[in-house]
Amino acid sequence: MQLLFRDDAYLTSCKAETVSAGPEGIRLDRTVFYPEGGGQPGDTGVLRTADGGEVVIVDSRKGETHEEVVLIPAEGAALPVPGETVTAEIDWARRYAHMRMHTCMHLLCSLVHGEVTGGQVGAEKSRLDFNLPEGSPDKAWLTEELNRLIREDHPVRPVWITDAELAAKPELVRTMSVKPPSGAGRVRLLEIEGVDLQPCGGTHVARTGEIGAVEIGKIENKGKQNRRINIRFAG
Repeated sequence: MQLLFRDDAYLTSCKAETVSAGPEGIRLDRTVFYPEGGGQPGDTGVLRTADGGEVVIVDSRKGETHEEVVLIPAEGAALPVPGETVTAEIDWARRYAHMRMHTCMHLLCSLVHGEVTGGQVGAEKSRLDFNLPEGSPDKAWLTEELNRLIREDHPVRPVWITDAELAAKPELVRTMSVKPPSGAGRVRLLEIEGVDLQPCGGTHVARTGEIGAVEIGKIENKGKQNRRINIRFAG
């Protein structure tokens, strides 16, 4: 399966051939739909058939491997048949919000020096959990620094390295709850130029300026050392 979102996160639709289809999921030979993973929700959208029909997609999930995406149709939807060509189209407004927020969470990682124990990307607000033995960072300072990095408009790009290169640089892995997939020979990193570099398979904006203004919400105490930092779009 061709995972088109890996090379172009701004691609909103594509022609694809149906490989299999059932109530449990639809598999295409290529897709723009990002599957749930790494704290980022799976894409929603529609499949448009040649006869003008529409199949509403309510979720996207990983298949048996990291190279497979299963599209979950709405209950009772009329499904395409194997071999049928469809146009796959994501809910772009929702995806773009996830891209902006996911990129902002990488900026947050660059400012908070602690192991990441969990996180969740949302279209309006998100969270990251950190182990912080020295206590919580200052909320006003975090908000100011995040918006400074956003205004500086740093380029954002994917970078690929080998499994062996990642093994030699374990400090690149910040997340304790989600480990980067290995065994395929290479691992995808996200680089925010001059700011952050770490493994990530999610979708992101091309420059930090696209994120827009943000603000830190509550910083919650979730354990002896664990702090949950909530972030939302400002305004």
